Amino acid sequence: MRIKISREIDLPDPIKLDLYRRSPQLGPKILFFSGGNALRETSRALIDYTHNSIHIVTPFDSGGSSAALREAFRMPAIGDVRNRLMALADQSILGNPEIFSLFSFRFPKDAPDYQLQEELTEMVKGRNRMIQAIIDPMRKIIKHHLSVFRSNMPPDFDLRGASIGNLILTAGYIENERRLDPVIYIFSKLVEVRGTVRPVTNEGMNLVAELESGETVVGQHLITGKEHPPISSKITRVYLTDNRVNSKETSVSIRDKIRDLIESAQLICYPMGSFYSSIIANLLPSGVGEAIAQTTCPKVFVPNTYDDPETYGLPVDEQIETLLHYLMEDNAEKSNPRDYLNYIVVDKEEGAYQGEIKEKRMEELGIEVINYPLIDGNSSKRIDPNRISEILLTLA
Repeated sequence: MRIKISREIDLPDPIKLDLYRRSPQLGPKILFFSGGNALRETSRALIDYTHNSIHIVTPFDSGGSSAALREAFRMPAIGDVRNRLMALADQSILGNPEIFSLFSFRFPKDAPDYQLQEELTEMVKGRNRMIQAIIDPMRKIIKHHLSVFRSNMPPDFDLRGASIGNLILTAGYIENERRLDPVIYIFSKLVEVRGTVRPVTNEGMNLVAELESGETVVGQHLITGKEHPPISSKITRVYLTDNRVNSKETSVSIRDKIRDLIESAQLICYPMGSFYSSIIANLLPSGVGEAIAQTTCPKVFVPNTYDDPETYGLPVDEQIETLLHYLMEDNAEKSNPRDYLNYIVVDKEEGAYQGEIKEKRMEELGIEVINYPLIDGNSSKRIDPNRISEILLTLA
């Protein structure tokens, strides 16, 4: 398919893709603002073409086993960080499949506490079969981190459903003066991660949503519609708080490291996924919008092709306006929408979008609409990870 996007290009570009496939270590720096599981398969597809993708993920998860760790250790959520690291890990024989299996393991949810405590002890002592399958010195590093976690674990900590990868990241966070970057680096080396993953902030914040009904919802897990019933009123505003009791808005800024990562990007993507808790939440810390505007690379929005409970009453054109609102709010000096968004990629034939895509409004905003068969005829209306990867790689 040949499309005119400021210039005529083949979409996807077979020459570019072949070049990247031959030398993924030289592939483009495609940066994603995301969280959760929606980008997992796309991340796996991308590592065949680039080992340089950048993933800025949310540390605001307040449900599941991440919530238990946050409560026990007063730390940001690390579940989405681990999830993306594992998606980018080299799962071939050239990587470390034994470590990958261990980091992906979760304790059973129905086992008694004493049994889970015993299993953790067996891991620390190196008697567990998954630990024994790992060669030194990596085995010693893993045993050490599990020992650190066990030593710091509150007596009443619930191990049911806990991810071993999360426990190791938590131990590294404790041991490295409550900093995530050093342990993410170690974790990345252990499983041969083909990309860069960082939380947008190291602060333990919570996401707050104000609804059109007048209700205020505190906590990401109450917004997504996964662990709890979906919201039944349109979200009018979201912000961050460090106090779940009074939910007072709290300002937090990105670190220079995150700013540098954003400004190094060759393409920035706001991908499919939970609209508010995965994408918009990443844009709330001060400095994100400014860094994006300073980065002279293509910026792409890929809306969901299926129902997202968070976008209750929010059609695609309003999603774009909302996205621009939070980006531009951070940087009043840059008021041109094209500094923040250039393209929207959609599948008009197969995509189940909320509301129509108003191309005239997109033209007014300076946003080009790319229509491409993203969905491979599947009934779930999910975007094919290879097709969206090829388009993003072509645009980079």
